[in-house]
Amino acid sequence: MPRTLIKHADWILTMDPKGTRYRNADLLLEDNQILEIGPDLDAGPGPVQVIDATGKIITPGFVNTHHHTFQSLVRNIHIANGLKLEPWLMVVYDIFREINPELVRAGALVGLGDLLKTGCTTSSDHMYVHPQGTQRLTDVEIEAAAELGIRFHPTRGGITIGRSQGCGHVPDDLVESADDIVADAERLIDTYHDTSRFSMCQIGLSLCWPPFETDEIVQRLRDLALKRNVQCHTHLGESQGELAISMERHGCRPVEYMRRMGWFGKQFYFAHCVQLTDEEVRLFADTGTGIAHCPNSNMFLSSGVCRVPDFLEAGAAIGLGVDGAASNNASNMMGEIRNCYLVNQLKWGSRAPSAEQVLRMATAGGAQVLGRDDIGYLAPGMAADLVLFDWSQFSYAGGQNDPAACIVLSGDPRMVDTVLVNGKVVVEHGALTTIPERETAHWIRKATRSMLERASVRQPALRDDL
Repeated sequence: MPRTLIKHADWILTMDPKGTRYRNADLLLEDNQILEIGPDLDAGPGPVQVIDATGKIITPGFVNTHHHTFQSLVRNIHIANGLKLEPWLMVVYDIFREINPELVRAGALVGLGDLLKTGCTTSSDHMYVHPQGTQRLTDVEIEAAAELGIRFHPTRGGITIGRSQGCGHVPDDLVESADDIVADAERLIDTYHDTSRFSMCQIGLSLCWPPFETDEIVQRLRDLALKRNVQCHTHLGESQGELAISMERHGCRPVEYMRRMGWFGKQFYFAHCVQLTDEEVRLFADTGTGIAHCPNSNMFLSSGVCRVPDFLEAGAAIGLGVDGAASNNASNMMGEIRNCYLVNQLKWGSRAPSAEQVLRMATAGGAQVLGRDDIGYLAPGMAADLVLFDWSQFSYAGGQNDPAACIVLSGDPRMVDTVLVNGKVVVEHGALTTIPERETAHWIRKATRSMLERASVRQPALRDDL
């Protein structure tokens, strides 16, 4: 098997359960897994690719636990900026009526490509918009992820209640039947779901938003997930508005509704989890249910701050998510990591997670949320998913002290030099190796403009963005 020897790293932060760090060390890969970590390694006989890591920090690849890549095409729209969650939904859902396979491909390429360029090697995606008459939208995402070379956990979601049934922000032509959602989910599992070690694609199931879903789809997706041993995902406890709607529709808080519907356990994970009680925090920890902390999105929509210190103290599985770019305006894991540290310092003070804990959330924590035991930390036998950070650049001079703190507190995308996924170099000197960036960006801009032009017929204010 082909071997890769990464030599002379300043630091290797393994993020393993013991928090092992190596200084002035090497890392030996064989095909798609780690063979050895330590000083002065010898690759042995035969051909070997050598990567010089002088001036670099090596960490596991980041794991993104919540995204909507199709939303990458509705960033920086002036009529949506500054809105809280519910009015924001009113604006963007009308644009989402234009979603088609071309746009899904464009959103996946820019959303997942930006993740790779910011050190992320595995990403979940929550694809819940399937306009009536469209097909194979999740397939298109999967194909784009394979082209980029990122490890991918897409979840097939859908919307079952629209305006005519009381959900005012969802146009009826985005509503699907439970039969159609479940049938397509089963097809995706049969076609793409790979449970082998180092799998590059695992299918999950998802709801759009529990306050506005039928009991039927909540139950049927749960049953399918348990039958096929796949994960379930959705938003939960994101805003005060969500609490009010849940009390009105279900007579209880969102967490209690999902508990009654059987959506807690190691096969389930939820994004945001901001508006939670002490008892609800314990429920997550006791059941092994995962949390995707999305600090940028929660700040952008004025939703609040997730109770990260409480989750960590309770031993819950918690990772980071960039969320859809429409409520973040970036698919930037480096930015998410830094803002996770800062907003938790602002909210929780001395109880806030350390730089090392934030880095662990972005790696091993995210892997735990996605149910993976082969990614998230560096050790012999683990996946060859790793990032080389160049902290020798001028921007970081004077800050080359603790390597974890340098990444979390001072880091930005300029620091990401090389990214390997499954043993293959997919980012080199900060640029994607698998697609032509400039040409692809030009095509994405054209596709986005065409979408907004069509949507501006219904929302004339969008013309100011064209």
